[in-house]
Amino acid sequence: MFEASWYISFKELWKWRRIILSFAFIVVFLTAIVVAIVSNYFIPGFSIALGFLLGGIVSPPDAVSAGAILKFVKVPKRISSILEGESLLNDASSLIILRFALIVIGTGQFIWQDAALSFLWMVLGGAGIGLIIGYIFVKAHNFLPTDANIDIVLTLIAPYLLYWVAEEVHASGVMSVVFGGLLLANSRMKIMNSSSRISGYHFWQCFIFMLNGLIFFMIGLDLPQIREGLAEEGINLGTAIGYGVLITVVLIIVRILAFYGAGIITQIMRRFIKVADERPIPIQIPLVMGWTGMRGVVSLAAALSIPEFLDSGEPFPQRNLILFITFVVILLTLVIQGLTLPAILKRIKFPDFEDYYPEEEFKERLRRMLRSNLHSTVQNDYQHMLKQFPQTQKHIDFWEESIKNESKIEMCPELKEMYLELLDKQRDYLAEVNKDPMWDEEIIRKHLHVIDLEELKISAM
Repeated sequence: MFEASWYISFKELWKWRRIILSFAFIVVFLTAIVVAIVSNYFIPGFSIALGFLLGGIVSPPDAVSAGAILKFVKVPKRISSILEGESLLNDASSLIILRFALIVIGTGQFIWQDAALSFLWMVLGGAGIGLIIGYIFVKAHNFLPTDANIDIVLTLIAPYLLYWVAEEVHASGVMSVVFGGLLLANSRMKIMNSSSRISGYHFWQCFIFMLNGLIFFMIGLDLPQIREGLAEEGINLGTAIGYGVLITVVLIIVRILAFYGAGIITQIMRRFIKVADERPIPIQIPLVMGWTGMRGVVSLAAALSIPEFLDSGEPFPQRNLILFITFVVILLTLVIQGLTLPAILKRIKFPDFEDYYPEEEFKERLRRMLRSNLHSTVQNDYQHMLKQFPQTQKHIDFWEESIKNESKIEMCPELKEMYLELLDKQRDYLAEVNKDPMWDEEIIRKHLHVIDLEELKISAM
């Protein structure tokens, strides 16, 4: 979750905040309630509390899976932005549900007033603690004599410290991680140099890949033990698979209906408040958004966190069945929805929402703007360099070309210093450009990454 908050666009998160928040909290709670009711009715021995626990585990979709598919199929930017934002916060809300359900199962009591106050403290307290500790880490990056390795170590320590401190005061560690990560992510250009950003990017890519693989590896090792536990409880494998299929169908239907419901509510509420898009929502969009509800690693991790025994020493009720149903849900949603999603996306003709500039037009326009800004900056701020080194303009032209073809450019120390300053000014210019909600931040970040690489290349000369 820290890694996800590090790479998500806060601008997109704020732009689509209403639908993201509604699906991250309201729809997750509704999904958990429906799962609790269905499991209580159809699965013998399943109380509402156990059903709510199962609902909290399987309710959050895994946008990593959807994002991997969306990379190979062109969809409107708004869809990918909403999915990324939803995944960042719905994990937090689902784990809050999990925590409440575990308390109810362990104590057998649920007091609405206490639960409501506890929920507010978990959300608001977790967010506040995340921002405070995130700010401390921002200052640590700024004032400590760090290099790329130390910066990476600090980003590795941060999520665990964020989580631990919040949990110690009974706030939501997940909310703390999310908000602390967002604060650090939006400060990365000020607290890290180009070497730290590039090295950190590659480190976290590998680290998260290994963590995801480790979670699936652990559930695979647990499956034989889970099957033995089911047999001891008198539940045959076919019946357990049937329960998993039932819960999967419920999750898919609830999510699709929720998106259609959100579309209807948006049409009504636009009469009273300003919404991000005033036009009617095409009927195929909620279907696509609903079909992207693959479950993944967060559900696995949540299921594995269920204790084997209650505080009284008794075995945790239905733990093996909950784990098995979770595994079936993940498998079915990844296989059925994951394999069919590309075909569905290719068949659907998406309208032009006109809320972002066309990608190719945007890329070309951004190149022209960067080049124009570069030359105006040189003319205004480095006129003395042009007089002292007449070949400077030729160097700049060759330097721009070298970014594309990786040609090596030789330069004196004065020119090198000027080029590094120009790169900083280009970053500042891109930050200003990114304030326009029509600009796609993902493309801007790619340009920033190229600037970081170019800075490393010039610094090494």
